[in-house]
Amino acid sequence: MVQKLRREAAKLKGEIVSISNSSDPYPNLEAETRLTRKCLEILSDCSCKIQIITKSSLVVRDIDLLKKVPSMVALTVTTDNDATAKIIEPYAPPSSQRLEAIKMLTHMGVATSVRIDPVIPFVNDDPEKLVRKLASFGVRHITSSTYKVRPDNWQRFSAALPEIAAKLKPLYFDRGEKVAGYVLLPGHLRLALMERIRSLAEKENVRFGACRERLSHMNTGICDGSWML
Repeated sequence: MVQKLRREAAKLKGEIVSISNSSDPYPNLEAETRLTRKCLEILSDCSCKIQIITKSSLVVRDIDLLKKVPSMVALTVTTDNDATAKIIEPYAPPSSQRLEAIKMLTHMGVATSVRIDPVIPFVNDDPEKLVRKLASFGVRHITSSTYKVRPDNWQRFSAALPEIAAKLKPLYFDRGEKVAGYVLLPGHLRLALMERIRSLAEKENVRFGACRERLSHMNTGICDGSWML
């Protein structure tokens, strides 16, 4: 696979390569296999522009490669509360580690966008302190979207946070909207949540994007953060 990437990357002529929109490029195994790093070495040698989407603080290991070419990192931080994060993202690094990674990335000059995603009512729906902290680190772009229910994730969520699930159930299943196999919060609630985060971002001179909400008119920066490249 690495050899195939080497052949294909040589044809790209400096185009943007996004890693990865379907799965995290920094699973725990990456610390041993270094497969993502090998791919970044090839892409940077071919002068490609690199966009990384991850929940992992391991991305800081590869800052040296990201600085060789135009690069940006979109790092998800759902909440700045480690205890809450451990419940809703049990397999991701603690939020505090990810925040330190963001601080290091921006300090080293790597353009960084942060995804506050998903926003869940009664859990992380007023991230004022988090937005201020991100702005103080030099984050230039924040994107956000709300929790979207499917049977599998709802089952896990209900088991992890049963009291919150009881509050959310009527919002989703009685008044929610069905879109492409998901159940979304009612439109006016999604709009209010995104407006709140946009307001917090604008107050700190940080651009904002509402992703997967059909609210692109709210965006002050393209949602995927590619405008930073």
